[in-house]
Amino acid sequence: MALPKRFPDREEIAAVRVEAEKAESGETLDEEHRVAGRVMARREMGKLTFLDLVDRSGRLQLIVEGKADVDLGDVVGVSGKPGRSRRGEPSLFAGGVELLAKIRRPLPDTFHGLTDVETRYRQRYLDLLMNEESRELFATRTKIVAAVRAYLDGEGFLEVETPILQPRYGGGFAEPFVTHSNELDADLFLRIADELYLKRLIVGGLEKVYELSKDFRNESISYKHSPEFTQVEWYEAYADYRDTMARTEALVAAAADAAGSRNVTFRGHELDLSPPFRRVRFVEALEAKGVWSRDEAELRAKLQEAGVDTERDRSWSQLVDHAYSHFVEPELIQPTFVYDWPIELSPFARTTDEDETLVERFEAVVGGMEFANAFSELNDSEEQEQRFAMQEAEREAGAEESEPGDPDYVEALSYGMPPTGGCGVGIDRLTMVLTGSDAIRDVILFPALRPR
Repeated sequence: MALPKRFPDREEIAAVRVEAEKAESGETLDEEHRVAGRVMARREMGKLTFLDLVDRSGRLQLIVEGKADVDLGDVVGVSGKPGRSRRGEPSLFAGGVELLAKIRRPLPDTFHGLTDVETRYRQRYLDLLMNEESRELFATRTKIVAAVRAYLDGEGFLEVETPILQPRYGGGFAEPFVTHSNELDADLFLRIADELYLKRLIVGGLEKVYELSKDFRNESISYKHSPEFTQVEWYEAYADYRDTMARTEALVAAAADAAGSRNVTFRGHELDLSPPFRRVRFVEALEAKGVWSRDEAELRAKLQEAGVDTERDRSWSQLVDHAYSHFVEPELIQPTFVYDWPIELSPFARTTDEDETLVERFEAVVGGMEFANAFSELNDSEEQEQRFAMQEAEREAGAEESEPGDPDYVEALSYGMPPTGGCGVGIDRLTMVLTGSDAIRDVILFPALRPR
């Protein structure tokens, strides 16, 4: 049997339900409506068949005279009149039920929903079909992304697109995915960040730019790490990291408002995302834990004394980063800016006025998880070249994720870049916080998983 290729003049179920709610119990209204969706419940009572029809907007009871030749899970189109059943349930009294798509496999238990986490990730379509909270979560993610765009558009930023396939990767500490172009006869890297291309656009005079992007890092998978992830990066000429702190607070507040509230529960913590966020200096945070030293041997001894395994830390910068991630970050629950970082950890940031060994960088942390990283961007081409050389020394010391050099980017800076503030916010992590989701895979529609 050939099934219809379209079902015109369809209304959303939620709109027809509103009409049905105007009726009294047992009353049928005169105006006819057309809805379509999936049959998610079926029960027969005497000469009537009751079906629950679901579309993206909601659920509505159908009342069909006689037997309805449809199965649980079928997609149908229905024309009928709204009203209420004798028990008062808003319903559509069906004049005709048209099969639009036939289910060939049984749905999971419609009463208990789909609860197996592995199946929910691997077969997200079933998760969305069976679990209304999952549909709501991803609708909220869309609202968060739209709010981020609206905020930046409203502030005069230009949304741009930069290369995903790059001859040199950069803009973060990460191991890239590598592929090969047959036509160019060259290896290319999937971008780990958008930073270096966006700052080329600042050099080019675009002044306020952002990109909502998919980025890729060939790294471990955890509750907060995914090899493919989404972030928004923005760069603003004539601004520094303090201006960017204020902009980050405003952007997060706009996203939280779109998601429903600035007060959220994340990983067991009650959080308030209203500005202003707490501010703490990097060095002072480590000093408070007794694990700060500029001397590599002394810092290693402090960490070992505190019970930290430093065997894999081959340089001072790796040690201090380990100290931060072990002692400081996990304890930052309410939204906090950790600022003024060691220069060794931040090859693209300008030094502070008070201390040339520190740079104007901040990370935003909430619920013990970093979700944003920002700089007063380094805009001196000669100093940038020296920083790349510093990173190369780190790589030779075993830090494989350190920044590789990028002569083309240095050349771009040599034409002069205005003082600039830049920030990257992880959309997946922000969505985790705003929806109270414990794992990053909960907020990615089709997360990367190991083969079965």
